[in-house]
Parts: sequence; C-alpha cells; structure tokens
Amino acid sequence: MNKINNAFAAGKALIAFITCGDPDPETTAACVRQAVANGAALVELGIPFSDPTAEGPVLQEAGLRALEAGVTTDRIFDMVRGLRRDVTAPLVFMTYANVVFSYGADRFISTCRDIGIDGLIIPDLPFEEKEEFLPLCHQYDVALISMIAPASHDRIARIAQEAEGFLYFVAQPGMSSEPVAGFEAMLQVVRRSTGVPCAIDLDISTPEQACTLAAYFDGVIVGSAIVRIVERYGAEAPGHVGEYVRTMIEAMS
Repeated sequence: MNKINNAFAAGKALIAFITCGDPDPETTAACVRQAVANGAALVELGIPFSDPTAEGPVLQEAGLRALEAGVTTDRIFDMVRGLRRDVTAPLVFMTYANVVFSYGADRFISTCRDIGIDGLIIPDLPFEEKEEFLPLCHQYDVALISMIAPASHDRIARIAQEAEGFLYFVAQPGMSSEPVAGFEAMLQVVRRSTGVPCAIDLDISTPEQACTLAAYFDGVIVGSAIVRIVERYGAEAPGHVGEYVRTMIEAMS
C-alpha cells in the first residue's frame, strides 16, 4: 500500500513544500528532517524547472536559485536516497512534464520507486493527458496525484473518482485564504465522489489560516512561507523551518 495513506491516518495533515537545492541539497535535506521531526505528515519536494509557469513568484525564484547553484535531477535523487536512511514520512515530487520526459519517463518513475518517492505531482499535466504517465506510475507504485482548481468545475466528479494518493486543491492567482466558501461546493462534489483525502494549497502562511482551512480539508499545504524562511536564513534555515512547522501543527490541532 502506498505510504501516502499514512499521512492522513492520524488526523489533519500538514504538508510541507520545500524546493530542492535552494540554497543546496544539504540544506534541503536538513529542512525535510526538521519539518518531519516537528510534525509534517508529508513533504512535497519541488524539482526546479527553468519555466515554472504553474508557480507563484516566491517558488519561481527559489527554483531559479537552485538551478543557478547547479542542482540537477540526479543530485536530487541522491539527496532523497540519503533522506530515506532515516526519514520514513511520505515524500512526493512536484515537477513539470518536461523534466520527466527529458529524463525518460520510465527511468524517472522507476527511480522514484527505487529511492522511496511515494507520489508525483505534475501541475502542467492536463487531467485528460495523464495516461502519458499513469501506467508507469501504477507499474512502480508511485501515486499520480490529481489537482483540482476552481476552473475544474465541470470535471470535478470525474477527477475525484479517479484520484489516488490525495486530491490537491489549488487556488487561482488572486484568491484569498479567507473565503473558504469558494471551495465548499467543489468539496461537496468531491466528498460524494471519493474517499481520497483532500489537501489545499492557498498561499497559507499563518497559524490562523491553517486552523481555518483544516476545519474543511484533510490536509493543509504550506509552501511559500517555508520557501521564504529558506530564502531568508539560507544554510541556517532548517531550525527555523522546524519551529514554523511546529507552530502550524499546534494551530491545526
């Protein structure tokens, strides 16, 4: 059974997003360990791409810093191998279709299985084109995680019915974390269609926001706030990341 299920077994899950290689793989690994030690149920590892069209400016800049520092997919794979010596929490990659294609889809996804990656999020992969990767993901037991946005309204039930791992609710630019009502109708459709957990990414940064959204969703994804901590503190960031995660977990509880 894919370990992603474990992330939601104990209650509301905090999912920490960390950009790989910003400022270097060693700091990334230390941030992952601190996030997990302080309660993150799952860690989303961003593999940088030169044209990150689905990300906001904070994550875009982090990815470009990592690329300029020389991070590569193989270095990220090596980092995960090291993490798996002591980190048992579920880990998923978030990257772009071109990264997978250029590496070789079979080689990329089989390596994910070999190093202990539990899921794959590809934000520029349309739902209708997921068959490009889905058979390989099933072959190697790597969950292909589906995303739902407000623009998905006419396909929500179908996406939910075919979801695996967890459903990733993503906001559109300009949306606020305050009006949860904008997601309530979507969430009702999903709950009628699947038992797969739902997590939301809504540019969450404060404990109050995490607490509000945890009342509706099974998981809360925190990305930009963690990336900003890494940008600010560099190699000294891991301890600050751990403390931030702990504060968010306490609010969600």
